[in-house]
Amino acid sequence: MTTTSPGPGTAGPAGVATAPVLEVDGLDVRYGRGRRARYALRDVSLGVAPGETVGVIGETGSGKSTLARAVLGLVSASAGSIRIGGEEVTGYGNRRWRELRRRGVVQYVFQDPLRSLDPDLTVEDSLTEPLLIQGVPRKEAERRARSFLDRVHLAGELLPRLPGELSGGQRQRVAVARALVTDPALVILDEPVSALDSANRVQVLRILGELRDAGTALVFISHDLGSIAGTADRIAVLYRGGLVEVGAAGDVINHPRHVYTRLLVSSAPTLHTRAADRAEREALRARLSA
Repeated sequence: MTTTSPGPGTAGPAGVATAPVLEVDGLDVRYGRGRRARYALRDVSLGVAPGETVGVIGETGSGKSTLARAVLGLVSASAGSIRIGGEEVTGYGNRRWRELRRRGVVQYVFQDPLRSLDPDLTVEDSLTEPLLIQGVPRKEAERRARSFLDRVHLAGELLPRLPGELSGGQRQRVAVARALVTDPALVILDEPVSALDSANRVQVLRILGELRDAGTALVFISHDLGSIAGTADRIAVLYRGGLVEVGAAGDVINHPRHVYTRLLVSSAPTLHTRAADRAEREALRARLSA
């Protein structure tokens, strides 16, 4: 099916015409060569406006993390283009990607914060490091570290602690604060709540909603449609490396068009939609396999 993405002059969440923060156009990512080549992504086009949260949903192997890694320059595009803040980055080499990352234009929040945070750095050091790399004076970097810790509802008394001394929910909120401290145009969150218990999951999702309301552009990647539903403005559905449906969150959940989306919605127990019975879900799976 054909999907559309925001282009220059697209109206963002507030209805104001703005250029997209992220523009992915006709993106292919292929692993291997010759007959053994496998497409992880095929002809994916997606845009994210300033202050917009786009949820990317799909099962394991659908291409969600590959999309994030391509946007971050961690895997190469086989075809298509990627623009961040209007800047064409598809052909960037390692040096230019390092420069872009140092500027803090795009940031990434990993699924497992215990692995993404340096175990030997205190919370304060983790938050100030990206600012010091940018040349921000230490006093100002320390002030901003405290400020962004407040934004994720953590107390300043945690600043001297190491990641191993924090709970899972606290570590994930520190990882979010670290991503935000450089005031990026775009934050990509890859399964940011999947490793958390129910209480911490709700807290982190609430913080992501506050960030959206404050104008931060987010790409929220998950296999759990229920987690995305209450946070995203739009939802993009990936299936076997292809983008099969994109639309306003309410439309995708209440009126799914693609068979795979219908299966996702019917299988999400946390959504307030009519529950599909087992026979209906089996029928949808059969249509996907046909």
